[in-house]
Amino acid sequence: MSFVIWLTGPSGAGKTTLAHALEKKLREIGLNVEVLDGDGIRSKLYPDLGFSEKEREMHNRVVVEMAKLLSKNGVATIVSVIAPYKKWREYARKEIGRFVEVYLRCPLEIRIKRDPKGLYAKALRGELKGLTGYNGIYEEPENPELILDTDKMSVEEEVEAVLRKIK
Repeated sequence: MSFVIWLTGPSGAGKTTLAHALEKKLREIGLNVEVLDGDGIRSKLYPDLGFSEKEREMHNRVVVEMAKLLSKNGVATIVSVIAPYKKWREYARKEIGRFVEVYLRCPLEIRIKRDPKGLYAKALRGELKGLTGYNGIYEEPENPELILDTDKMSVEEEVEAVLRKIK
């Protein structure tokens, strides 16, 4: 069984944490699973790529193509990427086919507290401009298959909600 679970939300919403918890659970039930982490792909394939809209679009196209190929070859694929623009997520949905968009919603004050990469601290000090979901664009999904309020749910509850949705 192949499909793509597309996790979207601003930095610090919990995408990577949920992706790895889902990966573990899906492996336990016998599925062949891959996680495509946007930051990991970016750092390995093109570490000097910037964050302009055009550069972000290229990055998203690469991730979509990788997810499409994995899914086509029977691999359950979990994508963890901000994908700040609706048009890119709609492109992914159209290209991939078996696609479940999961929006990880989380209030800004919680994301600032979590700040796993120190990005909000830099943005608050004025050292980082255009942080997606802070002083940069993040267009919330209009019709995701699932919305998870990550400030109110445990990771285990989030995993169970996604599993219910993909069944």
